[in-house]
Amino acid sequence: MRPLRALAAFLFLIAGIVLGALNPTVVMVDLGLTHLRAGLGVILLCTLLMGVLLGGLAMTTSVVLPLRRELRRRRKTEHERDQADVPTPASPSLEP
Repeated sequence: MRPLRALAAFLFLIAGIVLGALNPTVVMVDLGLTHLRAGLGVILLCTLLMGVLLGGLAMTTSVVLPLRRELRRRRKTEHERDQADVPTPASPSLEP
Protein backbone atom coordinates (compact mmCIF):
# COMPACT_ATOMS: atom_id res chain seq x y z
CA MET A 1 0.00 0.00 0.00
CA ARG A 2 2.85 2.38 0.80
CA PRO A 3 4.40 2.18 -2.71
CA LEU A 4 0.99 2.86 -4.23
CA ARG A 5 0.61 6.02 -2.12
CA ALA A 6 4.09 7.16 -3.06
CA LEU A 7 3.31 6.59 -6.74
CA ALA A 8 0.04 8.54 -6.47
CA ALA A 9 1.81 11.43 -4.69
CA PHE A 10 4.52 11.46 -7.34
CA LEU A 11 1.96 11.48 -10.17
CA PHE A 12 0.05 14.37 -8.59
CA LEU A 13 3.30 16.26 -8.10
CA ILE A 14 4.19 15.79 -11.77
CA ALA A 15 0.66 16.86 -12.80
CA GLY A 16 1.00 20.03 -10.70
CA ILE A 17 4.37 20.85 -12.25
CA VAL A 18 2.99 20.28 -15.75
CA LEU A 19 -0.07 22.41 -14.98
CA GLY A 20 2.15 25.24 -13.73
CA ALA A 21 4.49 24.96 -16.72
CA LEU A 22 1.67 24.96 -19.29
CA ASN A 23 -0.01 28.02 -17.72
CA PRO A 24 2.75 30.58 -17.06
CA THR A 25 0.60 33.63 -17.78
CA VAL A 26 0.53 36.07 -14.87
CA VAL A 27 -3.03 36.86 -13.81
CA MET A 28 -4.54 39.13 -11.19
CA VAL A 29 -7.27 37.82 -8.90
CA ASP A 30 -9.48 40.43 -7.23
CA LEU A 31 -10.59 39.22 -3.78
CA GLY A 32 -12.45 42.37 -2.87
CA LEU A 33 -10.14 43.64 -0.16
CA THR A 34 -6.92 42.68 -1.91
CA HIS A 35 -5.51 41.68 -5.28
CA LEU A 36 -3.29 38.68 -5.91
CA ARG A 37 -0.90 38.43 -8.83
CA ALA A 38 0.43 34.98 -9.64
CA GLY A 39 0.83 32.55 -12.49
CA LEU A 40 -2.33 30.94 -13.79
CA GLY A 41 -1.01 27.47 -12.89
CA VAL A 42 -0.40 28.55 -9.29
CA ILE A 43 -3.88 30.07 -9.07
CA LEU A 44 -5.42 26.87 -10.45
CA LEU A 45 -3.50 24.67 -8.01
CA CYS A 46 -4.39 26.89 -5.04
CA THR A 47 -8.05 26.89 -6.06
CA LEU A 48 -8.01 23.10 -6.35
CA LEU A 49 -6.34 22.80 -2.94
CA MET A 50 -8.91 25.10 -1.34
CA GLY A 51 -11.71 23.04 -2.88
CA VAL A 52 -10.24 19.82 -1.51
CA LEU A 53 -9.79 21.32 1.96
CA LEU A 54 -13.30 22.81 2.07
CA GLY A 55 -14.79 19.55 0.76
CA GLY A 56 -12.93 17.57 3.42
CA LEU A 57 -14.12 19.97 6.11
CA ALA A 58 -17.71 19.70 4.90
CA MET A 59 -17.48 15.90 4.83
CA THR A 60 -15.99 15.82 8.32
CA THR A 61 -18.67 18.02 9.86
CA SER A 62 -21.60 16.40 8.08
CA VAL A 63 -20.64 12.72 8.13
CA VAL A 64 -17.60 11.83 10.25
CA LEU A 65 -18.39 13.75 13.43
CA PRO A 66 -22.00 12.49 13.70
CA LEU A 67 -20.82 8.91 13.12
CA ARG A 68 -18.15 9.26 15.83
CA ARG A 69 -20.74 10.67 18.23
CA GLU A 70 -23.08 7.75 17.50
CA LEU A 71 -20.26 5.22 17.94
CA ARG A 72 -19.24 6.80 21.26
CA ARG A 73 -22.87 6.68 22.45
CA ARG A 74 -23.25 3.02 21.45
CA ARG A 75 -20.00 2.03 23.14
CA LYS A 76 -21.08 3.79 26.32
CA THR A 77 -24.47 2.04 26.41
CA GLU A 78 -22.81 -1.30 25.60
CA HIS A 79 -20.31 -0.78 28.40
CA GLU A 80 -23.10 0.10 30.86
CA ARG A 81 -25.07 -2.97 29.76
CA ASP A 82 -22.01 -5.20 30.22
CA GLN A 83 -21.45 -3.74 33.69
CA ALA A 84 -25.05 -4.50 34.62
CA ASP A 85 -24.70 -8.13 33.43
CA VAL A 86 -21.60 -8.85 35.53
CA PRO A 87 -22.65 -10.60 38.72
CA THR A 88 -21.31 -9.10 41.90
CA PRO A 89 -19.25 -11.49 44.02
CA ALA A 90 -21.09 -12.76 47.06
CA SER A 91 -19.80 -11.56 50.38
CA PRO A 92 -18.43 -14.28 52.61
CA SER A 93 -20.86 -15.52 55.17
CA LEU A 94 -19.96 -15.30 58.84
CA GLU A 95 -22.10 -18.30 59.75
CA PRO A 96 -20.31 -21.65 60.15
